[in-house]
Amino acid sequence: MKWLSAGVTFVSFSTVCGLILGMVGGGLTLPIAAISILFGAAIAGYLSASDFFKPDVLEPPKAEANIFRDALPAQPGARNAQSRHFLFVKYPHAWKWILAACFAIFAFRSFCWLLYIDGDELKIQSPNNLGDLALHITYIRNFANGVSLWPENPIYVFSKLRYPAGIDLFNALLCCLHVDLTQGLVWTGLLASLATFYAFYRWGGSFAVAGFLFNGGIAGFQILRSSTFLKFLDYQGDKTIAWKNIPLAMFVTQRGWLYAIPAGLLLLWHWREKFYATKGRQSASLPFWAELSIYASMPLFHVHTFLALSAVLVCLFLCGDAPMRRHIALLIASAFVPATFFVWSISDNFHAASMLEWNRGWVMHDPEFGRPTIFQFWFENFGVFIPLAFCLLAVCSWRLWKSGIDWNEKLPEKIAFLLPAAAIFISGLFFKFAPWEWDNLKLMIWGYFLVLPFLWTDLIARWPLEARVAACIALFASGFISLFGGLAAERTGLGFANRAELDEVGAAIQNVPMEARFAAYPNYNHPLVLQGRKVVMGYPGHLWTQGFDYAATENQLRQLMEGGADWLQTARGLRARYLFWGREEQSNYPMSKRPWE
Repeated sequence: MKWLSAGVTFVSFSTVCGLILGMVGGGLTLPIAAISILFGAAIAGYLSASDFFKPDVLEPPKAEANIFRDALPAQPGARNAQSRHFLFVKYPHAWKWILAACFAIFAFRSFCWLLYIDGDELKIQSPNNLGDLALHITYIRNFANGVSLWPENPIYVFSKLRYPAGIDLFNALLCCLHVDLTQGLVWTGLLASLATFYAFYRWGGSFAVAGFLFNGGIAGFQILRSSTFLKFLDYQGDKTIAWKNIPLAMFVTQRGWLYAIPAGLLLLWHWREKFYATKGRQSASLPFWAELSIYASMPLFHVHTFLALSAVLVCLFLCGDAPMRRHIALLIASAFVPATFFVWSISDNFHAASMLEWNRGWVMHDPEFGRPTIFQFWFENFGVFIPLAFCLLAVCSWRLWKSGIDWNEKLPEKIAFLLPAAAIFISGLFFKFAPWEWDNLKLMIWGYFLVLPFLWTDLIARWPLEARVAACIALFASGFISLFGGLAAERTGLGFANRAELDEVGAAIQNVPMEARFAAYPNYNHPLVLQGRKVVMGYPGHLWTQGFDYAATENQLRQLMEGGADWLQTARGLRARYLFWGREEQSNYPMSKRPWE
């Protein structure tokens, strides 16, 4: 795990160093970016050269087991079953390499065509990524332009940036070092995919890798209908399905996951190794300073992952013995100040409205996602996963009860990790952790990730061969169909921006101060925001998901752009020194009097 640990610490230390130096120096510059990257590389090099880890060997982790031959005691008739599947008996790591190939196909297809040139246009492949990628490019360009850190919000005038944009800040450091933006996005995605695959494999074996790639309920089984027979499509991408394919709908589109998933899994692996591994493997855990830095800086990259990891720590504290509790208490106490600083930064100095709100039922009451019955909703979205998870929890609790509970000793590993999984998932059903209820999945999927290793080792792997195969088909077949259906869809690309227009706008405003704010039509791919420039307000969908009440601002902007009688006073109220009048403005404000001319 030392190379994964080194990669995560490189990104973490480089980004945090860039943020601190940028705050002191008034924004990112070439020297600041170079110092930050070199500092991160030095820390990563020290960690990889240290003796905290055993040599990395891609061996099956403790949660790994072959579908056809596992590590459990041989059962009567097992030899006959193995002889029927000679290939997987002779090559026990076959599933690992098959899943690695699937992960590689997903990564190359998704990120090599993340943003590409087609004639006079910039295009993207994924329809899920049209608005999200534009927002991330806005943040990257804004950071790289050298604005003061922590910056004013480039897409809303009355706020500082309210977004955990750590991974965008990292890409901005690369831009300052003259790395092409598109190439930086592609290589960040590919390397993050490699890190994510390895982190899942070490956390939960091939089963966990499959759980990430092929999550899903029963939507994919529509492939068996006569109208869509054997037609591979992203059936989970339908707007009525809440539990969408994680790689396509979240990992590619929401860039914070590129860091949060491998870093979060690294911490989970570390805590399992440190608190529950045998003595011979105790040296295979992170040093405290690396553990602290990754955990404390997580709010800068992904707030919901920080909440999930904190819930795991609380449960481990409650389930642990005295040494375990001392370590966790020291970690939380040491992380309090830096984590609070990062939360303060991304929440507009704590001025952002609380994202926690009572909301019983998650999206079941949303007419877009709702179903006639609760059973239909859960079965269509999650299939057999929820029943299997309940069964796993019941079985593990029964085994603990039968073995006798001694509250003075730490509880078994499986209980210590299943309790936070249940708490995280259930909390998402009763509270809203984001303005849009669906975004609760940013937290809830960590409950899913926590369950995966134990679902295999403590439940499914103990079943007969036929039951194991049936369970894997029920869990992953739908997601497999949806993933490759989404990747295989024949697309000519989605128009993202006109290259000539983007370049011309960049040339026209190059002498305008970077801190200046423009009045312009609010759209996700406006050439101003793609240049990282600040506008009065950006795309309303982005503002809504960040919790802004923008109705009054939108009305004032329209009055200004239509040339109302008090347009100059309105412009001053919106802090707009410049007004942009281009293709979008001409189309959306056709009745404007344009008195500023």
